[in-house]
Amino acid sequence: MTITDLIPALKGHGRRRAVDEVERLRERKQQLETSLGAAGDEVALLRWDLTVAHHKLDEAQEIVVQQQATVAELTTERDYWRDEALALKARFSAQLAVDANTNRIDVPRMVRDTSAIEDQATGPIDVRPLREAAAAGLLGPVTDPGRTH
Repeated sequence: MTITDLIPALKGHGRRRAVDEVERLRERKQQLETSLGAAGDEVALLRWDLTVAHHKLDEAQEIVVQQQATVAELTTERDYWRDEALALKARFSAQLAVDANTNRIDVPRMVRDTSAIEDQATGPIDVRPLREAAAAGLLGPVTDPGRTH
């Protein structure tokens, strides 16, 4: 910024004004060229990032294909072993049932010893409204229900 930019009266007339405009346009051109260079650098960096992303995508797709092949292989193996287990179960189920019945262990039913006082069985708890409990004589002698002794 020059002094003529700050004080408009110092700016020239006619031809001088054209020189000022040319100078302003040259400065603007320089700014645009600098911005264009920076934009070019940014575009180059973005292209590099895109190349790296494509490379990682290709690697990920290869991994997915390998994992799908592994899943298919394991599914086939699982199905084979499931069928094998079902065939063995059908073949030997009668023999296994006979062995289980032959070797069973019979345990007599437990009877709890309630001879000790702490092991006595509890009975139902008598829960009644206060009026019924008083009428049944469960509360003892009550002369004035509003007073406690």
